[in-house]
Amino acid sequence: MRASPSIRGGQTSADRALAAFSVAGYAARRSQVLPEIDRGASRLSPYIRHSLVPLSRAWEHVADGPARDTRKFRDELLWQEYARHLYARVGVALHRNLRFAAPWAGEFEPQAWPHRMHCIDSVVSELETDGWLVNQTRMWLASQYTVRSGAGWHAGQEEFYRHLLDGSRAANLLGWQWTVGAGTGSAYGFARWQVEKRAPQLCRDCPLARACPIEQFPVGAAPVPVTDAPANLTHDPHLSDTQGPTDVVRRRAPRSVLLTVDSLGDADPALAAHPALPAAFVFDEPALARLRLSSKRLIFTVETLQDLARRREVVVYLGDPRVIVPDLDAAVTFAPVPSFARYAEGAAVLHPWPWLVPPHSGSVASFSAWRRASAGV
Repeated sequence: MRASPSIRGGQTSADRALAAFSVAGYAARRSQVLPEIDRGASRLSPYIRHSLVPLSRAWEHVADGPARDTRKFRDELLWQEYARHLYARVGVALHRNLRFAAPWAGEFEPQAWPHRMHCIDSVVSELETDGWLVNQTRMWLASQYTVRSGAGWHAGQEEFYRHLLDGSRAANLLGWQWTVGAGTGSAYGFARWQVEKRAPQLCRDCPLARACPIEQFPVGAAPVPVTDAPANLTHDPHLSDTQGPTDVVRRRAPRSVLLTVDSLGDADPALAAHPALPAAFVFDEPALARLRLSSKRLIFTVETLQDLARRREVVVYLGDPRVIVPDLDAAVTFAPVPSFARYAEGAAVLHPWPWLVPPHSGSVASFSAWRRASAGV
């Protein structure tokens, strides 16, 4: 079992990372890859993904920053919120390409990431070792895997999901679909000039420098529109289901607080509302057997629970949540993911999800369409 050498789990680590982050220079340097000291990415995404740093807290943290940098950082937070809205609405349909008939099925094809290419080898190594990548290199790998190699995007995103500490179905599935053209109609093309701009030393040290397979920008056919895209992509007839409860739902007196991977932080509404109750967490054994997550992801969760245990009682279970949860009489915070159903069924008290932007019934077919329909964004 190996932990990420650079990002550790826990509310204490999250608070420290947020306090150390200055948004100044973010807009210009967020996509820088090498040298690492010049990277401007916040590295907050693992803590945001697990709500150790809620989106609203990250939003307020940069309120006094330079206008251009604050605006760009907040745009990225809104992209995360958009991904959550989309996944909450369309559910498992997000596992297929929503807008275009780009290839998505098939087994993972490791040869689609040729390790003779230094830009690919170094990034895959960072993915597998650290469990975190800057957004620029995520796009490199996704484009190389799909647009250039022609492999099905879903298996590639599964490999990302196994390793990334910030791996979420919402953002991960959306990001890979965006790479192959969903929402834009144009695939993201990976080419040498991008490496030369963001990490020129990778090209200098590459054995293929004089015969670079990505020398030219990839040219492909326009994506073919999907005819059976989900009907609720442009209008939500069940907004209350997408949003979840807007008030606390009390079914019986709780004896514990149940945490989920989507909400592990001290600011979890159920946890904050019941400070005297023990916290519980269920490692979903059937899901873990299916997903085969890397040890980095599991250790991040364990570290987070260990950190919480310094402040209150924590009880950890291993098994099927549908069997374990009903006996916990737990208060739990709604999570906008399809898998939350296995926790909601047996919950004693259900707390609302702390949305940064309230869901709406308008179009979520693209980020821009979602944003236009979102009040005050």
